[in-house]
Amino acid sequence: MYPLKFEPILKTIVWGGEKIAPYKGIATEQKHIGESWELSGVKGNESIVVNGPLKGRSIASLVKEFKEELVGKHVYDNTGDEFPLLIKFIDAQGDLSIQVHPNDALAAARHNGSKGKTEMWYVVDAAPGAYLLAGLTKHITPDEYAAKVADGSITEVLARHEVHPGDVFFLPAGRIHAICSGCFIAEIQQTSDITYRIYDYGRLGLDGKPREVHTELAKDAIDYKVYDNYRTEYNPAKDEEIQVVSCPYFTTSILDLTLPYAKDLSELDSFMVLMCLEGSGCIQVDGEELPVHQGETVLIPASADDLCLIPDACMKVLTSYIA
Repeated sequence: MYPLKFEPILKTIVWGGEKIAPYKGIATEQKHIGESWELSGVKGNESIVVNGPLKGRSIASLVKEFKEELVGKHVYDNTGDEFPLLIKFIDAQGDLSIQVHPNDALAAARHNGSKGKTEMWYVVDAAPGAYLLAGLTKHITPDEYAAKVADGSITEVLARHEVHPGDVFFLPAGRIHAICSGCFIAEIQQTSDITYRIYDYGRLGLDGKPREVHTELAKDAIDYKVYDNYRTEYNPAKDEEIQVVSCPYFTTSILDLTLPYAKDLSELDSFMVLMCLEGSGCIQVDGEELPVHQGETVLIPASADDLCLIPDACMKVLTSYIA
């Protein structure tokens, strides 16, 4: 199978900005584009192929037809016809709501067998002083949490992290979090659109009405444990594969390339997703060559044996697969 690119699904959101379109080289007059869904199997938001002989096909139809050839045998055995990752760019020109996601067990019980949502963030760009919220600074009980939401003091117990390009945060289901103003993020997550909005600063939605909050639903979803460090630490390096996250749902690495980089995929029983964060170059997969530029996302099928990334001058990519 040929490596695949997809039409981005642009989401207009009250906190969105205007950075996504020029970053990705998209001509659009839309304002407040908060998210670009790069690769999605979420029902009603399935990505559409824009290149090669499968142009015009949805990711859902491709998984259903090609099965393990596209996603890998163990992946297909676990997740069936649903593509298991949701890949996004997020441009926050305002603070996102404070939120939490349920784990698989809770999501399945409450939402007709749906998956939970574990995710990660890679900070592509950040305004001076920009920060994220992730995790708790002190232990609170579920009742104390509800009281702090009610009186607006919930932010006082959330860990605040000033961020810079290259920062990584892993967010297992249950961790309270929020992307804040001035952050431009690459996000990798389970295929799920289940979000429990905890607190939204009294903000109105694009329809002029208060946005719904899910205080009680979130109460049982939150991990109330306090951790020593919520930031994912790693040592950046040129022309090496640097793994930053490994969990049951995805394994993600950074490749910051100035030289060609070859990788043997013959033993990898999984698809691989490449997000080009900076620069440009080309991808060679089993002799097929595909140009790639900043802001583009490419799906490498599980049937691929050989991958080579060739930067024009420099190229930084995130790679994700399911181990």
